[in-house]
Amino acid sequence: MSDFKPTAKTKIKRLNKRAHYDRESTYAVLDAGLVAHVGYVFDGHPYVTSTSYWREGDRLLWHGSSASRMLKTVRGGVPVCVNVSLIDGLVMARSGFHHSINYRAVMMFGTAEPVTDEAEKLKTLEAFTERLFPGRWNELRAVTGQELKATTVLSMPIEEAATKIRTGPPVDDEPDYKLDVWAGVLPLKVVAGAPIADPRLKPGVPLPAYLRDYDLETYGERREAAE
Repeated sequence: MSDFKPTAKTKIKRLNKRAHYDRESTYAVLDAGLVAHVGYVFDGHPYVTSTSYWREGDRLLWHGSSASRMLKTVRGGVPVCVNVSLIDGLVMARSGFHHSINYRAVMMFGTAEPVTDEAEKLKTLEAFTERLFPGRWNELRAVTGQELKATTVLSMPIEEAATKIRTGPPVDDEPDYKLDVWAGVLPLKVVAGAPIADPRLKPGVPLPAYLRDYDLETYGERREAAE
């Protein structure tokens, strides 16, 4: 994979030792996340919209209602900024000033284009579903033409991006290490709970195997194996 070339928009200046411009680091964050924030300008006002997303090779995709104002705006070629952030821990130092957060974050710039070919759109929606629940797509009833028409899928080439990652313990002022103040990291992670069946679930329908062993941490691993 070729690295991203830092631009005036993506070059990280503050704490640049945390900067990563390689696709491997960037894609690892994207493949571990669930929600992206898409920033754009509409009628002279800035907006940020939260949306689920997925990655296919060097493209980022997201979808929503064809009636969505955001999707109608960005599919017209409006520049967007897309951010994905993951929180890994709260970093507690011996002073308030040096408290921090361990995180992985990606910022991308580009122009999104709609996926207009129906067969391609259906294929990308299958990839989105299979990313979350491998094996589920073939269990579902077929997508109707009306549902496909009511869904907009946007695709943005991942060409201008920067990743910033913080890991490890707090970094205190040297004299503060002698203080009687607990310091360290409180790890945080998203975990999947026990599946809750729909109250109207047909009797006798078993829990799918992919839910019995569901683990959010395997998102990236599944993506790497697929590629």
